[in-house]
Amino acid sequence: MLSSSSRLLRVLSLLQTRSHWAGPELAERLAVHPRTLRRDIDRLRQLGYPIHASSGVAGGYAFRAGQSLPPLLLDDEEALAVAIALQIAAAGTVSGVEESSLRALVKLEQVMPTRLRRRTGALRSAIVPVQRMGPTIDASVLATLATACRDQLQVGFSYRDLRGQASVRQVQPHGLVHTGHHWYLVAWDPARDDWRTFRIDRVQGTPRSGAHFAPRPPPAGDLRAYVTGAMAGVHQQGEQARVVLHQPREVMAKTIPPSAATLEAIDDAHCLMLCGTGQLDSLVYWLMALDVEFDVLEPPLLKERLRRASERVGRSLARGGG
Repeated sequence: MLSSSSRLLRVLSLLQTRSHWAGPELAERLAVHPRTLRRDIDRLRQLGYPIHASSGVAGGYAFRAGQSLPPLLLDDEEALAVAIALQIAAAGTVSGVEESSLRALVKLEQVMPTRLRRRTGALRSAIVPVQRMGPTIDASVLATLATACRDQLQVGFSYRDLRGQASVRQVQPHGLVHTGHHWYLVAWDPARDDWRTFRIDRVQGTPRSGAHFAPRPPPAGDLRAYVTGAMAGVHQQGEQARVVLHQPREVMAKTIPPSAATLEAIDDAHCLMLCGTGQLDSLVYWLMALDVEFDVLEPPLLKERLRRASERVGRSLARGGG
């Protein structure tokens, strides 16, 4: 028989694993009498947890969203995970949550035991944020889309694609994927009768939630794999930059993510990088920063930009006596 406090934790844990529990089934899982379970539910309600009870043949218990936050019960590893997430969020790519993330982190640290505060302090000093390179997105937009994915609600929004063309989309959202540089929404687009990916920083205004829809199996069986494949397709559309890198594909794949470029093996010592030419100045920067020998095959404009950059570096070294 579990102690009363341990049993309460177990009740909370089980209630959050599914949307509804039949009373007898939950009591059996806990190995307690139904009357004991009812007393535990009453105790949790007194502590602020929003638990709904229903009677009848289909009666039981369900964890419902409340009007205020109840106490959070976290073990050591969960508390550290939350602290790390809040620290990263305070300097991440989602705008509008930086200050609230810091406030939440301070509150969390105040209730931590000393041993955890030391570990959190060590993490805080070790995690050094760098300047953001990618676009930021609005936290409310991300939250709206995440809710629509969870609740299987159609969502409408204005969208501007890679070429700057605007459209209004009405889709069935399935999930969100973060590639390390960008956030993507994966959704079924009824107008195209196919799956589509949308870069969330290109969503204009506030998305509008609509009616429920029947869920579909995820594309490719895995959302991250699907987004990676979709990004490879983007790299192969329109004008491309084709650059031979003097390193094996498996080596460069550790540095160049699929969302940035497609890599194709040439031989044991070289690979071909394919990417879009929408931002040539950024491409020049990254090619120079890779610290890898390379040969530009196309486009000619990229060769010209690199030649100008090389001349600029040469003039700088000459002025400095290098």
